[in-house]
Amino acid sequence: MAVGIFDSGLGGLTVLDAITKRLPDQALIYYGDNAHAPYGVRDADDIFRLTTAGVQRLFDAGCDLVILACNTASAAALRRMQETWVPRDKRVLGVFVPLIEALTERPWGDNSPPREVSVKHVALFATPATVASRAFQRELAFRAIGVDVEAQSCAGVVDAIEEGDMILAEALVRSHVEALKRKMPNPEAAVLGCTHYPLVEDVFRAALGPEVKVFSQPRIVAESLADYLARHPERAGKGTESFFLTTGDPRRVSDGATRFLRRRIEFRAA
Repeated sequence: MAVGIFDSGLGGLTVLDAITKRLPDQALIYYGDNAHAPYGVRDADDIFRLTTAGVQRLFDAGCDLVILACNTASAAALRRMQETWVPRDKRVLGVFVPLIEALTERPWGDNSPPREVSVKHVALFATPATVASRAFQRELAFRAIGVDVEAQSCAGVVDAIEEGDMILAEALVRSHVEALKRKMPNPEAAVLGCTHYPLVEDVFRAALGPEVKVFSQPRIVAESLADYLARHPERAGKGTESFFLTTGDPRRVSDGATRFLRRRIEFRAA
């Protein structure tokens, strides 16, 4: 038994890396649906179908708790999964809520009414499917009032990162930031709403400028998971071995993951 981490591709490895550093003794099973990446250009039904298939594979591997380390899946499929699909003895959590709790300075599980927060103008950078879902705005509205969110659909960035073309990815990031600033010239905070984006976080930061506070998910999600497991230790499982599954070509995915994390990662066929 272990904690499962699901992603459409390699971006969730940024979350896995942060969790490994925060919880070095926690066994993890990573599932990358590389054969069907990217999810950001798919419709909601397709994302739901692919996500449930991947999460079921993690359940079958012994995971009682699965983290959707994919913002697109969290935005387009998580609520429907929780309401109609997740077994009563399992838990599936997303990456949006911990991010919004950090943005609104709320502790985990604070269900008090929405209130005004210090940040009023927020830029959201995400995949087309995440932007279209408006899930970030919906979750934010449960916790804060008076926050203006300007979303920028960052087409092409995930594809470039997955292909290892970081020059293209960086150029696309700068272009998307420029487009966002034409709509919201002075954001106070920026949310990197895709777990691939920490790999180009320095480019986002440079393009946005030092006055913009950037919220990136890996560390926030790792801290949230540590807090959750402290309160629900039975969800941590008793496994000691972490391993990696992919629907893609294991050798190619392993090479890409090794490049991402700068340590050898070996995937096996899901």
